[in-house]
Amino acid sequence: MKFWQRILIYSVIIFLIIFNIGAYFLIQKSHDLSLNREVDRGLSEHLSIYSGVTSSIASINSITGKLDDLFYRKIIYLVLEDYIDKFNDKKTYIEILDSDNREIFSDLDIEIEGRRVELVNPLLNKRRYIIRDVGDKTYMFITNLLKADKEYFKFTYIRDITYIYEEKNKQLAFFIRLEIIICIILALGMYALSKHITKPINKLVDSTKRIKEGNFSQRVDISTNDEIGILSQNFNEMADTIEDKIFELEKSVKQKQRFIDNLTHELKTPLTSIIGYAEFLKSTKYDEETFLLSVNYIINEGKRLKKLSDKMMDLILFKKENFIMKKENIKNILLETKEILKSKLESKNIDLIISAEEYVVLVEKDLIKNLVINLIDNAIKASYDDSKIYLNLYKNDDSKVVLEIKDEGIGISKEDLNKVFEPFYMVDKSRARASNGAGIGLSICVEIVKVHKAEIEIESELNKGTAIRIIF
Repeated sequence: MKFWQRILIYSVIIFLIIFNIGAYFLIQKSHDLSLNREVDRGLSEHLSIYSGVTSSIASINSITGKLDDLFYRKIIYLVLEDYIDKFNDKKTYIEILDSDNREIFSDLDIEIEGRRVELVNPLLNKRRYIIRDVGDKTYMFITNLLKADKEYFKFTYIRDITYIYEEKNKQLAFFIRLEIIICIILALGMYALSKHITKPINKLVDSTKRIKEGNFSQRVDISTNDEIGILSQNFNEMADTIEDKIFELEKSVKQKQRFIDNLTHELKTPLTSIIGYAEFLKSTKYDEETFLLSVNYIINEGKRLKKLSDKMMDLILFKKENFIMKKENIKNILLETKEILKSKLESKNIDLIISAEEYVVLVEKDLIKNLVINLIDNAIKASYDDSKIYLNLYKNDDSKVVLEIKDEGIGISKEDLNKVFEPFYMVDKSRARASNGAGIGLSICVEIVKVHKAEIEIESELNKGTAIRIIF
């Protein structure tokens, strides 16, 4: 069952329950009030007629003295006829029976079966009444004893109160018709309202289907401030996150594929040279100079393979090992690094200028040394002869320690700037090949930065140089 259908059905059911309960109590209350009013009226009229008859008998009795039973009966008959004419109510009847239930007076125009129920044990000073159905009508019977000299008569006042129950039935019929009309109007209104309420939800459902089908750019355009609007906003944010994650996964897959392709290429080149020279030495007569040249090629390519495998191991280890951090003076590490790279700097007559304060940072010393060596090595390769490389250590505006390596070399284009940290990516492949580079150095630097939970930034401009900053 759809959500809008549930809203419609539940609303109609709740209305029916509340309406019927309310209608029942309202009709019943109105009926009870009318019935009580009619009972009070009947009791009042009964008392008036009864008192009149009793007074008349008492008056005649005081004047004439003792009378026979027949005369009493005649007097009662005459008095009651007078009262019947006075009330002139077609809904009111009087009946008087003697002790043997023989009729003394009655203006009833209906036949009533099983009359004994109204006449059981009537009392002289206490009235009893009962309401019962006779055929298709409802009557109220009020009975007590009427004393005439020493004889007692059963005095019964009968009133037709059918209209009260008819009125109740009319009210029930009216409420049923009203209920049907209101239900139809309510159903139509709730249908329109539920469709309006669930319209944004249907949009969400359609969007989820499109995303499931692969359209990850799908978004929901709902601009309400209610819960559905919040849900839509959260859905869009979730879709943004999913799209970003998928983009990252796709990027990661492409990077891994490029990594494998480059690794295959990097392994293939030296292996081809090694196999080629080995086969040449095996199948060809050669002099000592050719032998030494071939062996040197084999040794150099073998070293290149070893260097590549060492760096690959570094990349793997940086992602798996738990390094122990200690507080180290970074300036001392920079001075040690300068001594290590002294020969490489002198080979191109490059001046490494260190500008550093005494800052102590929680680091793994060997990793930081490896990081600095890789960055300075890259700077040397990118620098011209007789140029300068600046190694700065300072605090930025956020009081964070920053290690900066800046050169005056060839620089990097904007297209290559976002890719230089990828494994095997080389901006200048011919220069990298000449220096036995494989494009892994900066990837190692990134992993070292991640181990220290630091940040790495790069700025570069072609033919003006590059600056790399490590922010601890």
